[in-house]
Amino acid sequence: MAKQTFVIVGAALAGGKAAEELRQGGFDGQLILIGAEPERPYERPPLSKDYLRGESERENAYVHPGGYYGEHHIDLRTETEVTAIDPGAHTVTTSGGEEISFDKLLLATGAEPRRIPVAGADLEGIYYLRSMADCDTLRERLQSGASVAVVGAGWIGSEVAASARQKGLEVTMIDPLDVPYENILGAEIGAFYRDVHAQHGVRLLLGDGVESFQGNGRVQRLQTTGGETVQCDFAVVGIGVVPRVQLARQAGLEV
Repeated sequence: MAKQTFVIVGAALAGGKAAEELRQGGFDGQLILIGAEPERPYERPPLSKDYLRGESERENAYVHPGGYYGEHHIDLRTETEVTAIDPGAHTVTTSGGEEISFDKLLLATGAEPRRIPVAGADLEGIYYLRSMADCDTLRERLQSGASVAVVGAGWIGSEVAASARQKGLEVTMIDPLDVPYENILGAEIGAFYRDVHAQHGVRLLLGDGVESFQGNGRVQRLQTTGGETVQCDFAVVGIGVVPRVQLARQAGLEV
C-alpha cells in the first residue's frame, strides 16, 4: 500500500506541534508543512515580552531547532501561501501555482489582528503585533521612539506597554473597559493589573476609546472618544484577533 501524504497548512505553533505529534505517533508517510511566513514555526508569547525588549535571542522563540524538520523528514515550505483547497480532488494550490495532493489535510491557519476602524488608521507608525516580522519592526521602534500610545489593555497591549516602559518610553494605554481584564479575570484581579501599570508609570485612559489618529502622513497623536489628545511617536493596536477562515470558506467547508 502506498504511503499517505499529510498536508498541514499553517506553519506556526499549532502546525509545528501537529507535525511533531504525527511523527511521534508513528506516521511514516509524506508530511508537508506549509507556511506563508519566512520563518519556521515559532512561539508568539516572547514577541510581546523578552524578545521584543531585546533580552532573548531569536532562536529561543522557535518551536524546534533548525535541523529538526529535515531530521524527521518533514517537508517544511516557508514563504508559501496556500490560495485554494479542492476537497473533492484532495489538492491544495499555492500562490506559485503548484498543486499538492493530500490524503489528509489539517488547517492550522490561526488568526490575524483585528484592525481598528477609525479615521487615520492607515497612517504610518501604527503597528499591530502578530508575526516575527511585526515584532522586529516594533523592536526597532522601541529603541528610537520616545512615546507610544497603546490601544487595548488586553494581553498584547498590556505586555507591549510593560515592555515599552522597561525600555524607558512614555506610555499611554487606552481601553474602553473601566477595569482591564474585568470581562476575563474579574474586577479584583483586573484592578490589580491596572494598579501595577499605573505604579510603573503607564498613563491609563480607561473607559475611553480612539476617535481618530492624526498626523501628516505619519501618526503624531490620537484623539479619544472622551476628548483627550494623546501625543505619540508611534502607536500599537492590540484589540483582539479574528480567525483566518477565508481559505476554509472558499473551499466550502463549514466554519
